[in-house]
Amino acid sequence: MKIQDTALDPEQLRAAMRAWTSGVTIVTAARGSEQHGMTVSSFTSVSLNPPLIIISLQDSTRTRELVYHAQAFGVTILAEDQQSISDRFAGRGPELENRMAGIETETLVTGSPLIKGGLASFDCRVKQSIDVGPNTLFVGEVVAMIGNGTGKPLVYHDRKYYKLAE
Repeated sequence: MKIQDTALDPEQLRAAMRAWTSGVTIVTAARGSEQHGMTVSSFTSVSLNPPLIIISLQDSTRTRELVYHAQAFGVTILAEDQQSISDRFAGRGPELENRMAGIETETLVTGSPLIKGGLASFDCRVKQSIDVGPNTLFVGEVVAMIGNGTGKPLVYHDRKYYKLAE
């Protein structure tokens, strides 16, 4: 098998990544009176002790700037009935100056808004940020959380939402 020396075509990689099935999260941040959030599938647990999670945000996004300056963020794992919230925070539909308008939220320690009705929400302080290409990886220490993960998650695969069957 010959290894290619040329760069991968981003569209081919994007098509291949559609095979990855994931849950859907909303990452939020607040700084002063400014709040914003976005739909994110690049989220994972790194460690239980200490409690660490990681997210990846594109550098050109408003949410990335808020997380960077606030040094805190929230992550809400969406339930299967929250597809419209995912679409809204993914920018599908009318562009809103304030995506948070009309969305029920709560805060715990850092002031990052957490979406009510999710399966679980994590309030995090940034422990480390790592520049990776046009993205920033944020390692967050979970300082508070709500929910225990019970319920049915919203699932995303091949650019479509799915519900888990029993």
